[in-house]
Amino acid sequence: MSPHVLILGGTTEARELAAELAARADVRVTTSLAGRVSRPGAVDGDVRIGGFGGAEGLAEWLRVHDVSAVVDATHPFAEAITANAARAAALTGTPAVVLRRPGWRPGPGDDWHPVASLDAAAELLPRLGRRVLLTTGRLGLAAFAHLTEQFFVVRSVERPEPPMPPDVELVLARGPFTVAEESALLREHRIDVIVTKDSGGEATAAKLTAARELGVPVVVVRRPPLPSGVTAVADVPGALAWLGHS
Repeated sequence: MSPHVLILGGTTEARELAAELAARADVRVTTSLAGRVSRPGAVDGDVRIGGFGGAEGLAEWLRVHDVSAVVDATHPFAEAITANAARAAALTGTPAVVLRRPGWRPGPGDDWHPVASLDAAAELLPRLGRRVLLTTGRLGLAAFAHLTEQFFVVRSVERPEPPMPPDVELVLARGPFTVAEESALLREHRIDVIVTKDSGGEATAAKLTAARELGVPVVVVRRPPLPSGVTAVADVPGALAWLGHS
């Protein structure tokens, strides 16, 4: 029987890895999506939608479906899923790896303000600006809902869920974005501070270049740490090598 690889997906890297594995005759691949985006991109191989019911539920799924290896290629801020995956792998003795693209790093001319959480970002904002580009996703806006003196341009793939700040303009868009597009957005809305999570990758990095060129400060929410003892790789080739398919 061919080995069965479970990819916990939702990222560009997860789709790329699924495509690589689905093209091979000697492996079966299933990608699991949380279902938080109503129109996810196409994924090669088998796909399942929805949660597992915590670490124990995922462990049972690994047993029932005879999973040979787990690749956690979720978003760097999917902290609960990553913790559950590590626990389920330990419970079942299933080999597991985290595929996590490198975070962003500031360069010369960047005005970055690292913080540990969305709440900390909201606390810092009044000292940095009044017109905010908020690109932290649609689920964390409650942290900013009490800020009545700031105007927010909130960009996300899908419409955010309340509560949210009172003075908001929504921009529904999916990256990648160019530096020219990001610069135009900042100028059009007279943005004087950006809030982003350290997602890493190229799809949404152009806003950081635009901010540097326009002198706009950026509040960067740091990633949560990985669970202790987990193995991590930085890219799809690294995951393939770990799986023995390089």
